[in-house]
Amino acid sequence: MALFDYTSFRIMEQGISLLSQQQNIIAHNIANQDTPDYKCKYLYFAGVLKEQMDKNGEATGKKRIELESTIYVDDNTKDQPDGNNVDADTQQALFAKNAIQYEAIINQMNAEFNMMRVAMRRT
Repeated sequence: MALFDYTSFRIMEQGISLLSQQQNIIAHNIANQDTPDYKCKYLYFAGVLKEQMDKNGEATGKKRIELESTIYVDDNTKDQPDGNNVDADTQQALFAKNAIQYEAIINQMNAEFNMMRVAMRRT
């Protein structure tokens, strides 16, 4: 049995990965706020959990939970006359929100590691 092979750790690991992807997309949107005809992109993943069985899952009874994500390009909104639809204020707010969510997951992981350290010291 692997030390970090349990559901909550895998979800936190996937969450960090998705939040990193989202941060890159938001940064890309902000960097292109003055690019004509640039369409804003968003990464959706919140609340989308899918339970799947590993190839060995049926035999072992282990379930693998994966976070799903979708990149959405906003083709409907036109905020500027040049066809660009990046709202800098919205993107900066999303950037800050994403950073807070990332920090929350990191804090949760640190708490898990601290509990493991305490448990290892007592044995």
